[in-house]
Amino acid sequence: MKYSVISRGLSFLFLWGLAKAFIHPITIHGHYFVDTVSKEPFFIKGVDYQPGGSSGVTSLKDPLSDPEECARDILLFQELGINTIRIYSINPDLNHDVCMSLLAAAGIYLVLDVNSPLPNQHLHRYEPWASYNIDYLEHIFKVVEQFSYYNNTLGFFAGNEIVNDPQSAKNSPAYVKAVIRDLKMYIEYNSPRPIPVGYSAADDLKYRIPLAEYLECIDSNPAESVDFYGINSYQWCGEQTFYTSGYNLLVEDYSKYNRPIFFSEYGCNEVSPRIFEEVNSLYSTDMIDVFSGGLVYEFSQEPNNYGLVEILANGDIKLLKDFTSLKTQFELLPDINYNYVANSMRRNAKEIQAKLKKQKYALPICDNSYDNLDISKGIPQTLAEDMIEIGVQVARGKYVDLDPVMLSSKFKTFEPNGELHLGEKSIIPVVDIMSGTDIVRRPHIKGFNNCTYNDTEDDLSEDSNSDSDSEQEESP
Repeated sequence: MKYSVISRGLSFLFLWGLAKAFIHPITIHGHYFVDTVSKEPFFIKGVDYQPGGSSGVTSLKDPLSDPEECARDILLFQELGINTIRIYSINPDLNHDVCMSLLAAAGIYLVLDVNSPLPNQHLHRYEPWASYNIDYLEHIFKVVEQFSYYNNTLGFFAGNEIVNDPQSAKNSPAYVKAVIRDLKMYIEYNSPRPIPVGYSAADDLKYRIPLAEYLECIDSNPAESVDFYGINSYQWCGEQTFYTSGYNLLVEDYSKYNRPIFFSEYGCNEVSPRIFEEVNSLYSTDMIDVFSGGLVYEFSQEPNNYGLVEILANGDIKLLKDFTSLKTQFELLPDINYNYVANSMRRNAKEIQAKLKKQKYALPICDNSYDNLDISKGIPQTLAEDMIEIGVQVARGKYVDLDPVMLSSKFKTFEPNGELHLGEKSIIPVVDIMSGTDIVRRPHIKGFNNCTYNDTEDDLSEDSNSDSDSEQEESP
């Protein structure tokens, strides 16, 4: 029996069908995330994960450095039925092999921010020229170098809400585009496979739409175009509908966008406990031809009161009412409408082919200006040529064998009322992470190839044929 990511993509159970397969990397075709092996669309269904908040990253610890804590939390990821997490910062000098292996075995992908709150590891939104330096670039390249070797690294965020007020909109946009370019060029020359690079935008109408347009456009270098765009959206609060929440306007705003769009954060907490009724709309035909799912903010309870769980002082977990509500909404989701998605993908492919008959790239050419943004100084020249050419030194990630002890949790989990939670005690492996061949650095091929499927004339014939074959094979 063949399982479909489209029909089963909203439950981790679909991955039982891949139990003897290596976890498949995700790439981009048009405005869809796509499984590189099955060629089926991938919809993000996940949570944001940064236990301890910004202070959760130090020289000794980050969210993926403690295998016991990872096993504890991945058990609950599986119970929610998610397929993706987002992490805001890690320390690339630490070892992440066990935690990434646990995530992969559970069928869970990672979208990873390359910045961190530590010195010389993030772009200063008001004075980006001061922070865009060799030390900063070395840090973000080390993150990419290490995590490129895990197949369940879905993509990298070049920035989170860097542009969020008039001053940052004046000073930062071109530097964000420069970081995207540098990351994509590093991946092109040094990573074992193409990996998408995106940006996560603040929920501010003055900036998120013009910034989306600016980040996707191309002048002459396709590396300067963002591969995907995340929106941090908190506009659906309590009992609303697709229309009263304004989600219909979001779909309209991005209906012509050329790259995948998804909610990099969502889950308004003005009404508490949250009921997450927006989940049904997000994965319905109202949105799935424009939005590729989303990530609920956030897993652990922090001072801002968005948590699904509370991590107790001894490491045990107390589930909050939000966890139960979200789990219920995910369980109530119907299968994604396969025919609707397939037809949308065909239309998208035809639109790309029509554009490529007239121009070299399917992406728009950059305008001279964008509303509320200052791009007059142009994109700064890269400081990273030498590092891109020779690479940076850091331990490359690798999957490791997992024994039963690694898959189990020593911590207790409690219900919101304080009673002991009777959930699974061990992670259920749904993917054999050690099958397949070793991941090795690929030789550089002349021409830019990182995540530009169906974007250039050279790629058109090959991808068109593969899309056609996939559609014929999967049609009911």
